[in-house]
Amino acid sequence: AARRLQAGGAECIVLCTNTMHLVAPQIEAAVSIPFLHIADAAGAAAVEAGTLSVGLLGTAFTMEQEFLKSRLAAQGLTVLVPDAEERQAVHRIIYEELCVGVISDASREVYQRVIESLAARGAQAIILGCTEISLLIKPQHSDLPLLDTTELHAQAAVAFALQDD
Repeated sequence: AARRLQAGGAECIVLCTNTMHLVAPQIEAAVSIPFLHIADAAGAAAVEAGTLSVGLLGTAFTMEQEFLKSRLAAQGLTVLVPDAEERQAVHRIIYEELCVGVISDASREVYQRVIESLAARGAQAIILGCTEISLLIKPQHSDLPLLDTTELHAQAAVAFALQDD
């Protein structure tokens, strides 16, 4: 698909999902145009804000595998993830609720407890590393700054499109 986009005249590739960045290296290798990585946008925002340590929320794949965490760490960030029980709850809420349009106060409270736990471990900001999480957690729901990968990735794509050649 990325090769077809390039052949059709695309000037960059944007993969608008966190978990599927698992295949980002294969996409980057398949095309000669820039691939705008979602973790680069989030990491840049964290670094710009002076953040050294971030909590990462997302699907189990995103929180447990290295494809986003290592990309964030390469930008000088310490990446913290919830403990096993918290990861399971975060993942379950994404797939069983947020993906089907269910937004509940009880689930918001679960996320808030997870955010508090990450803050207690040293997180200075929270990366919302799943496109659905921002449906549930807004800035007013967290004492820590929220870095929404969906918004930051879109901003990076717009900045790329508007840059002078």
